[in-house]
Amino acid sequence: MRFIHTSDIHLGKTYRNSSGEAERYEDFFRCLAGIVADAVAGQVDFMLIGGDLFHVGQILPKTFAKTIETLQPLKDANIPCIAIEGNHDWIHRRDSISWMEALSQMGYIKLLRPSRTEEGGYRFDPFDEETGMGGHVEIDGVNVHGLGYIGAQAGSHVERICEAVATDNNLLLFHVGIWTYSPVEIGNMKLEEAHPLAEKFGYVALGHGHKPYVIETPEKKPYAYNPGSPERVNFGEEKYDKGYYLVSVEDGNFSTEFRTTSPRPMIVTTIDLEGAENAADALARFTEQVKEKLADVQDDRQPLLELKLVGRVKFHPFELGRERLRVALEEIADPLHVEIKNHLSVLSGSGETDTTKKSLTEIEQDVLRDLIGSGSDYQGREEELIRLSMALRSAVQKGDVDGDELLALLDGEG
Repeated sequence: MRFIHTSDIHLGKTYRNSSGEAERYEDFFRCLAGIVADAVAGQVDFMLIGGDLFHVGQILPKTFAKTIETLQPLKDANIPCIAIEGNHDWIHRRDSISWMEALSQMGYIKLLRPSRTEEGGYRFDPFDEETGMGGHVEIDGVNVHGLGYIGAQAGSHVERICEAVATDNNLLLFHVGIWTYSPVEIGNMKLEEAHPLAEKFGYVALGHGHKPYVIETPEKKPYAYNPGSPERVNFGEEKYDKGYYLVSVEDGNFSTEFRTTSPRPMIVTTIDLEGAENAADALARFTEQVKEKLADVQDDRQPLLELKLVGRVKFHPFELGRERLRVALEEIADPLHVEIKNHLSVLSGSGETDTTKKSLTEIEQDVLRDLIGSGSDYQGREEELIRLSMALRSAVQKGDVDGDELLALLDGEG
């Protein structure tokens, strides 16, 4: 027997109000379509989705329609698609049918969700094809049990989960992370809390974290696998391997092969503009450094960029506005989407901290010098404009000038 284990597809994810919104929306469907095509071509026995099929619980109707279209080849090939709900799939109004439940009732997935006993235990009822509900499905001797996202207390539920399973040759589909392995910070269990699962389940199919990892028993036997997300969902995932598991089962033993997918290129980097004299100088440095970062990208698709600007500069950082930077980027990279984090600070005129005692007037002049010098258009005229500013301040404080006299000062006639 062979099956595919994938998770965290995040259909419907995009960048709102971005020029790349439509293209990014398609990325996640293309990724799922590729996995579905591999499942059909490889004639696997079933496919597992470990939660977060959707990016949000309340999806758009077009997202639901496109999901059906993407899963249709599995249905046509009679390959069961077994899924659980992740934290992103949940809807808060439980009196309404969820999109996951609708897919299950229509036969595109088998949504596994256990029942609870009056004592608080679990009951993995057989999956009912008519209602599209159940907690357990048997496929050619492999008993697949499903449990979606149950939050931060997941570890305390492990004993009850194991007690509820009375079959052999078991597999558990569980949307939970393992601390120290999972990159997310909520919905995880401790490593030692997970180990009892290895006694009841030959394979634990995890979801939740977008980074792939494998969990072993204290005796170094692997038993739990998280494939991560097959597409890059968030910035910060650029260094993660992306793919899914192809799993073979023979005599109750599970062996895995990680198969890579082709996510959109993503670059997260720091641009150092230390000491830039003005906005034009900074923009030239920015362009040069971005070109260097993009040089190693061997992909024709428009990249996703997150750029952090750092350094002390001799102009006001606001002059290097996002729109100005985006225009420069379009000429060299044409990114699908870019996020810019401006962490620039203003370098004082001397570049050093002056610890000598100064009068209030001298301190005011220093502050004005830094402010005026931070404007590219005013560099070189600092002393002239400081004198004008001080003269205006003095005249206003005296209260013996009118508006015309102040204008005369600005015109150089006072």
